[in-house]
Amino acid sequence: MNFERFIAQRASSSGKKSFTRLIILIATVAVALSLTVMIATSSLIAGFKKEITNKIFGFWGHIHITDINSNRSMLEGSPMTKDPALYSSIMNVDKVEYLRYMEFLGIQFTSVEVEDRTEGGVKHAQSFAMKPGIIQTKKQIEGIILKGVDTDFNWDFFKDYLEEGEIFDTKDSLDARKVLISRTTADRLNTDTGKKFIVNSIVNGEPMPFRFEVAGVYKTGLEEFDKKFALVNIGIVQEMLGWNENQISGYEVFVEDIDDLDIISQYIDYNALENYLYAETIREKIPPIFEWLNLQDLNEKVILALMLVVSIINMITALLILILERTEMIGVLKAMGTNNWSVRKVFLNYAGYIIIAGLFWGNVIGISLCLIQKHFGIIKLSEADYYLSVAPIDLNFWNILMLNVGTFFLILLFLVIPTWLVTRISPVRAIRFQ
Repeated sequence: MNFERFIAQRASSSGKKSFTRLIILIATVAVALSLTVMIATSSLIAGFKKEITNKIFGFWGHIHITDINSNRSMLEGSPMTKDPALYSSIMNVDKVEYLRYMEFLGIQFTSVEVEDRTEGGVKHAQSFAMKPGIIQTKKQIEGIILKGVDTDFNWDFFKDYLEEGEIFDTKDSLDARKVLISRTTADRLNTDTGKKFIVNSIVNGEPMPFRFEVAGVYKTGLEEFDKKFALVNIGIVQEMLGWNENQISGYEVFVEDIDDLDIISQYIDYNALENYLYAETIREKIPPIFEWLNLQDLNEKVILALMLVVSIINMITALLILILERTEMIGVLKAMGTNNWSVRKVFLNYAGYIIIAGLFWGNVIGISLCLIQKHFGIIKLSEADYYLSVAPIDLNFWNILMLNVGTFFLILLFLVIPTWLVTRISPVRAIRFQ
């Protein structure tokens, strides 16, 4: 054990003045509360972004492949032909090798390129078709967008959010006129599972009614989508659009790792598609929601910065009081030949023990609160405003570790400034004063 650490340990264990102990306690509590808030904030925002993103991707897929002449609204557009060879080439996209700019400590060096590889490839692809229409019941009229799904559709996402009824079978001809509607639509139309309604649509320039039976009711919490979309057999949508059975609006593609989304989208666009087809990520297709989610990062940074400032101010105050209290000790150490920097290191070590104690309790309280929220969902949200009914939590070990390490070293760095007071203390005056 070095000299400075030994003196710091002895000083920290020998404090007797109640006022000094109170200041140390306040500083420890400030660090603990700051870290608690930082862990809770970071976990909450990470969970919020993860849950919303997963819902959007689950509803739409990660990448849309459509005709290049189709509009960006995901509604009616130019049809593309089902191509088994294209579908196979998309499904066979595995880990993609690519070049990227070298990065170090968050700094990008555009003059240096390095080879990299995606973590995964394409997980699933499914065809779809879209057609807007007007729902007509005995008492209500409501606009709707019918999303036609085929036998390759993955129902896992909607099964998780199915409130009542069941998923219709796209292979069963008896389910050809079954429809899956949202709870929002069901409530507005005052309809339910097993009931029927008519969707009026324009076919070849003429209005035509289509009768559907409600197979099930889902609720994702994504109000923007729930109030607009219903799922039906793709054959019905093709009939409404005047298309043949081989014509579709496009393919929805799901990737194995979301971090690979942009790379795989570009790879598919340049290597798997003909010139008349286009691959676009859902982030590009509906950017407002993702821009809103990215704004949460700014909120997180502001809160983390404020908590760090609180910790730093409290620790500086505590350290100044400790230095003034230990004036005699500083004088004795200097009289024995200890240089200023060694004496300053004694107090930095002393402060380090206080910070570590605060971090320990901050981790205990912060992680405990997050686990309680994660398992019991105590904090509720307005689903209409936040797309979620319960505040989500995503605890990440590496994120918590970085918060601890960053907090410790940043506070300690700022504490170098108040220890400068040590250099102003004269050993003769300090000893004589006591």
